Amino acid sequence: MAEISAKLVKDLRDKTGAGMMDCKKALKENDGDVEKSIEWLRQKGIASAAKKEGRVASEGLVDSYIHTGGRVGVLVEVNCETDFVSRRDEFKSLVRDVAMQIAACPNVEYVRISDIPEAIVAKEKEIEMGRDDLGKKPANIREKIVEGRIEKRLKELSLMDQPFIKDQNISVEELVKQAVSQLGENIQVRRFSRFVLGEGIEKEETNFAEEVAAQTSKKK
Repeated sequence: MAEISAKLVKDLRDKTGAGMMDCKKALKENDGDVEKSIEWLRQKGIASAAKKEGRVASEGLVDSYIHTGGRVGVLVEVNCETDFVSRRDEFKSLVRDVAMQIAACPNVEYVRISDIPEAIVAKEKEIEMGRDDLGKKPANIREKIVEGRIEKRLKELSLMDQPFIKDQNISVEELVKQAVSQLGENIQVRRFSRFVLGEGIEKEETNFAEEVAAQTSKKK
């Protein structure tokens, strides 16, 4: 595999407007070939999506999804640029897929990693740095291991980093970018809420055996 230099990544970014990580991934997938990487980004809708990210998206839909049995429910807001696109079946299908994704991901708490508060990131780092398996490792090695673990943990909390439930080969972020390419507008998942039946309610625990014994002794 050809070495992927920072300059090569920058050149591809300048040509496509795609993010640095997307450009690096495209170059790795195509052995450093810029033209093939451009085509790869276009096929995934990433190049065209990046160019639209700065445009205002204030229309869209608030949709809900209730999982079978009524034990899990989701409310999600997905924005686009125009009311016309918000009424299209393709956009409605995207919103529905995103809502289903949230229902299927109990660990997800934020739309994207950048939404996670610094206090949460700092707490995760504190927890990882204190783990016993890192105690005897050199400081520089320990730092790299912790960075890798934190990155993995933050991705677990981020909706956009989840593998899409209907196609594990793409992430939710790539799913949205494909919709941007198809519909020609900036599309953003803005916010969501996930409801689980009985969550947060302290349930009274009873010991059935003790209850039976108590009732029996009363009868005697």
